[in-house]
Amino acid sequence: MAHRKFYVVWAGYSPGIYDSWEECKAQVANFPGARYKAFSSQDEATAAYRGDPSAEMYALRAIASRTQQVVNYSAFPEIRTDAIAVDAACAGNPGKMEYRGVEVSTGKEIFHVGPLDDGTNNIGEFLALVHALALCKKNGDTSTPIYSDSVTAQSWVRRKKAKTTLAPTPRNAKIFELVQRAEYWLAHNTCSNPIMKWETESWGEIPADFGRK
Repeated sequence: MAHRKFYVVWAGYSPGIYDSWEECKAQVANFPGARYKAFSSQDEATAAYRGDPSAEMYALRAIASRTQQVVNYSAFPEIRTDAIAVDAACAGNPGKMEYRGVEVSTGKEIFHVGPLDDGTNNIGEFLALVHALALCKKNGDTSTPIYSDSVTAQSWVRRKKAKTTLAPTPRNAKIFELVQRAEYWLAHNTCSNPIMKWETESWGEIPADFGRK
């Protein structure tokens, strides 16, 4: 049996900790100056990326609790099951923030970034949307819909600007780096993938939900 590995991406499209080579490769392939490394345990990976024992334990719990959600959508034929769903979670405001994208039809995780210090849920939702759009464009995909349950994040994407009131600090410098890169990408790229509102009240939690409410 192959030993499971964990991957740290320091320099890539979205730096973070990934628990599959496919996710890691998507972040570093063709990225100038990509910097990443595989580790044989969660402990080593999170310690190498964060250098913070409390953040390490948070990341371990997040990875351990992650599940693939498979939902029967037959009751809601209006839902596009060929779509990507994105969501964010934040422990505090500000707090440790992470975001991810999944396939609606299977719940399979496509990307996951974080946790990162001193972020907000709105920023995470915004970054998740831009990440999904950029990933679609990179793959030559111009039609896959992207679901988000955040009206705020969708508004920020339309305006190509994250209208956050969060103050920059040394602790959240990585988050603001990602925000600046996301805004730059929006300003210099066009994408025809439709962004659609996930109707939580009617359909339940979005498939990318972290399940920590």
